[in-house]
Amino acid sequence: MDLYKINNNSLEEVKHIPFKLEKDIQELVEQNLQLLFNLEFVKSEFKLNKLRIDTLSFDNQTNSFVIIEYKKVKNYSVIDQGYSYLSLMLNNKADFILEYQEQTGKPLKRNDVDWSQSRVIFISPQFTPYQKQSIEFKDLPFELWEIKQYSNATIALNQHKPSSQESVKAITAASSDERMQDVSREIIVFTEEDHYQKANSEIRELALSIKDRILEFDNVEINPVKQYIGFKLEKRLITDFEIQKTKLRLRINLKKGLLDDPKHMFRDVSEIGHWGIGDYEAVITPESDLDYMMSCVKQAYNHHK
Repeated sequence: MDLYKINNNSLEEVKHIPFKLEKDIQELVEQNLQLLFNLEFVKSEFKLNKLRIDTLSFDNQTNSFVIIEYKKVKNYSVIDQGYSYLSLMLNNKADFILEYQEQTGKPLKRNDVDWSQSRVIFISPQFTPYQKQSIEFKDLPFELWEIKQYSNATIALNQHKPSSQESVKAITAASSDERMQDVSREIIVFTEEDHYQKANSEIRELALSIKDRILEFDNVEINPVKQYIGFKLEKRLITDFEIQKTKLRLRINLKKGLLDDPKHMFRDVSEIGHWGIGDYEAVITPESDLDYMMSCVKQAYNHHK
C-alpha cells in the first residue's frame, strides 16, 4: 500500500519506517493499551514457571485476562506459543489474580474472572502466510495484529481475521497435545450462531434484523462473547443484545442520565447486576418499535464517535 500526505495540493510520499527493536513495539503498545485495545494494563515482563509474558492485561468488558506477545522475527509458531501461555495461566490462576491485585491495587477474586474468555494477542510488523493460515479457525482464542510506523509519525494497526468457518475442535480432539486439550476444555471462543440457536425462529429473525440495522452504522463491528453479541465502534461497545428463547435484552452503552428516551422503552439498570455494559436495558420482542429503538442506539453511537 502506497501512502501520501497532501501538502498544498501536492503529494508527499509517506515512507514505512521499520521498528528497530521488539521492545519499541512493546513500549508503544503498553503506553497506549487503553486506546489501542480498550484493555487495562497489569504487568510488563510477567515471569512465571520459566515463561515470560511480554504484557499482561485485563479486559473489563469480558472480565478476562489477555496476554500480549510482540514479535519481530518470523520463525515461531503462534499456535504452540499461544497454547503454552494459556495453559500456564489456567494452571496458575491464583498467581495471575495476585499479580493483578498487586499491580492495580484493586480487589479481584477467582470467581470474578471469566477464564473461558481468556485470549492471546500477537503483535508483529509482519506475519508469514503460514502463521496466518495456522489460525484459520473461527474459534481460536488468538489474534494476530500487524503494526507499522511511518515517516509522518503515524502508526497503522491491522488485525488479520480468519475467514474460515471451520472449528478447531475437531483437530483438538484428535491431538495428543495435552496443553491444547486442557485449554480447549476451558477456553471457548463464542460465535454468533452459538447465540442464535438459543432462540425460537421468530426471535432469531428479530435478532438478525436488529444486527443488520446496527451494522449499517459506519465502522461498527460485531463482537460475540460468552453472554451476549456486542457491537463495537473503534473497540468500544455501543450496544449489545442477549438472546433468549422468546425475547432478547438489548443494552445501550450510555451512563445514567444521558439517554433521551421519551417513550421509556429502556429501564435504568445502573444499580442492577446485568451482562454487558451501559446503564440502560430494554426487552425487545417482534412487537417492539424497532425504529424508535434504533434512534436510542444511535445516541450511543454518536456519543462514542
